[in-house]
Amino acid sequence: MQTTSVLNGELVTLRPIEPDDYPLLTVFANDIDVELLGGGDPPTPTPQASVASAWEQARENSDSINFAVTANEATGKLIGMCGLFRQDQIGRTAELGITIGVREYWGRGFGREAVRLLVDYAFSMRNIRKVHLSVHATNPRAIRSYTAAGFVEEGRLQQHVWSNGAYVDLVLMGRLRHPPVP
Repeated sequence: MQTTSVLNGELVTLRPIEPDDYPLLTVFANDIDVELLGGGDPPTPTPQASVASAWEQARENSDSINFAVTANEATGKLIGMCGLFRQDQIGRTAELGITIGVREYWGRGFGREAVRLLVDYAFSMRNIRKVHLSVHATNPRAIRSYTAAGFVEEGRLQQHVWSNGAYVDLVLMGRLRHPPVP
């Protein structure tokens, strides 16, 4: 189920993914460095028709809410995508995923703000009590960004993922709406 909400921050706006975005999303899907950082399946050449089909299916999935990430400084230039998926209605949890596919926006706070906007949306608009994610241990920039957005490491699956010729740890991180008081 795609949302029509628009979430505005200082650096980025999160808006619905539209068919006009599919060509650039295809570029992201075929960028080996972006795919390796994203931590999904091994990079595979993906035609635009497949990318478009996947996003059209995601629109119909009630457990998935996806946003285009656009840079406010570049008059709405698409720089990535993010979303909540695998929502558990009983446990009130959701998994977060994000990709910033345009390198010039890496390490400048755009992804961190998108994560913050998405987490705030999950807590305030979707009544999610916990947002969680997984990230390759070989992606320290993402781990720093998630930590800055309030996520904590909850565990680590050792040598769990085959990525770029090596087995790497998968870091599990989470953020509670109301963290326990120590």
